[in-house]
Amino acid sequence: MGRFCCRFPVSLFLPLLIAPLPFPRADASPSSSGGRQLYYSKLSGIIIPGFASTQLRAWSVLDCPFSPLDFNPLDSVWLDTTKLLSAVNCWLKCMLLDPYNQTDHPECKSRPDSGLSAITELDPGYITGPLSSVWKEWLKWCIEFGIEANAIVAVPYDWRLSASMLEERDLYFHKLKLTFETVLKLRGGPSLVFAHSLGNNVFRYFLEWLKLEIAPKHYIQWLDQHIHAYFAVGAPLLGATEAVKATLSGFTFGLPIPEGTARLLYNSFGSSLWSMPFSKYCKADNVYWKHFFEGRRDHRHTHRCDEMEFQANYSGWPTDVINIEIPSVKGTSAYPSMVDSTEDVTSNLECGKAAQLAFSAREVSDGTFFKAIQDFDQDSERILYQLRKYYHEDPVLNPLTPWDRPPLKNIFCIYGIDMKTEVGYYFAPSGKPYPDNWIVTDIVYEHEGTLFTRSGNSISGNHGAISGDETVPYHSLSWCKTWLGDKVNITRAPQLEHDGSDVQVNLNVNHAYGEDIIPNMSRTARVKYITYYEDSESDPGRRTAVWELDKANHRNIVRSPVLMRELWLQMWHDIHPDAKSEFVTKAKRGPLRDVDCYWDYGKARCAWPEYCEYRYVFGDVHLGQSCRLKNSSADLLLHYL
Repeated sequence: MGRFCCRFPVSLFLPLLIAPLPFPRADASPSSSGGRQLYYSKLSGIIIPGFASTQLRAWSVLDCPFSPLDFNPLDSVWLDTTKLLSAVNCWLKCMLLDPYNQTDHPECKSRPDSGLSAITELDPGYITGPLSSVWKEWLKWCIEFGIEANAIVAVPYDWRLSASMLEERDLYFHKLKLTFETVLKLRGGPSLVFAHSLGNNVFRYFLEWLKLEIAPKHYIQWLDQHIHAYFAVGAPLLGATEAVKATLSGFTFGLPIPEGTARLLYNSFGSSLWSMPFSKYCKADNVYWKHFFEGRRDHRHTHRCDEMEFQANYSGWPTDVINIEIPSVKGTSAYPSMVDSTEDVTSNLECGKAAQLAFSAREVSDGTFFKAIQDFDQDSERILYQLRKYYHEDPVLNPLTPWDRPPLKNIFCIYGIDMKTEVGYYFAPSGKPYPDNWIVTDIVYEHEGTLFTRSGNSISGNHGAISGDETVPYHSLSWCKTWLGDKVNITRAPQLEHDGSDVQVNLNVNHAYGEDIIPNMSRTARVKYITYYEDSESDPGRRTAVWELDKANHRNIVRSPVLMRELWLQMWHDIHPDAKSEFVTKAKRGPLRDVDCYWDYGKARCAWPEYCEYRYVFGDVHLGQSCRLKNSSADLLLHYL
């Protein structure tokens, strides 16, 4: 984000944020201003962070032997790298959950921190701070543009828990409902929801949970009153294949811990299955289970797959999610426990011939895969228990089913594309004891319209024209394109500031229900684009848009200045009473902040002379720093209406 200068014309924005803001009524009637009857209110922003993006703090006293660092109440647990490195066993006690009932370790418990500090920097420090910074730059942007302190609310949660346990243990969804109602009273208007990664799954569950708390005839009214727009950033709408790798071989989060330890940690969490890949062709009954079963949890959602699941390959995914080598030796003789680690495992594996099995996304999410390896992996029993109790038998929603468009007025689905993303794995026995009994022998990647393997072996599959964001495959990210209407306007523009000469537009593109859209547009080498898909003919009072950002990484997208600029312009457009279109124009992108101005060495002046001027301030060390926005830029944003 660079340096934040004090000469930004904040006076341009403060009247808009202090004055009442426009907001469409639920009973809106056509008018001369964009076909919407507006009334004035004030917006607020609610941030729902992703997996491992909330600070966890100790809620007990734990004496760590052989280490001077103990855990005391309110000490940082996730993430305190100092204690992780010096007292890893104590740290694990504060992080691990019982895999069956999701309770804390008897000697230590941790709970999520509260407030904005819980999501800005997980491990503050000179060295680790930048690496663990999540929403800090986002908040800096909001502050620079004059957003009031009480207008941004974080709703952190214990990302180790499944959805039902979040409510059962912490009453999280009750609190979230109260948060929406509180900011409505405080600010006088609805909220903008910003959710990243797993936070989107949390928000989806909240919307389904809300159906059981509000009378059906008031449900849509409550949503319209409390939520103005939903920004889904990097949402794993059909799951992510990396969750499978983390379950079998561990995911270290970049921490200095062995993969086996990371696997033990990950598989103790009820949320470990929340991002498992699943088929878009299989759905669960949409029934208000609470009314039919009166709170009982000994039932299962009826899981139905249409015929396309069995006609199409790989459950609609690019390839089989898992290819695994299963030995013929079963039971503990094949994979000894930690106690039996001295046994010669290799000789046992040589007694029989291994079988190579492949499993699709559906066979992962319905438990078929874990049942197949149950005799060879002692974690499978625990995973099957979690899968059944916290997902298949969830009384509100089976999260491992495809999303329908939430019944919200405005939805913006935003994600990165064209990064090398893992979409499938090959596993084999490692010859080591649990938890290191599996090894990844090969990885299948998607990248810019191709499928290839790490080893160079040939691979067959359904490669798409676009790849994912390095963490979530494109197949999962782009599911929200199915929420678009029959006619879609597509715009492709450079991500950096531009004068509009490289903008491409296709209007009223036909869109088949449930299908993807790939635009027939050109690309210039070395230029990163952002492609907008916007409903041309939306339902009355409903808008849907999809933004695809070239080369945007899954984790870092929330720190992207391009994304924050587009979000700000869209919000500013929505709240302005003179807005003439449904979406903000893409025709031009000029500087919005001092740091957007730079020195044009070819012309020996500041670039964008219409907006920027040379104005030296003591402390500037190069010409670019002295290029700043003109003081007279009062009409800076008017052409975005």
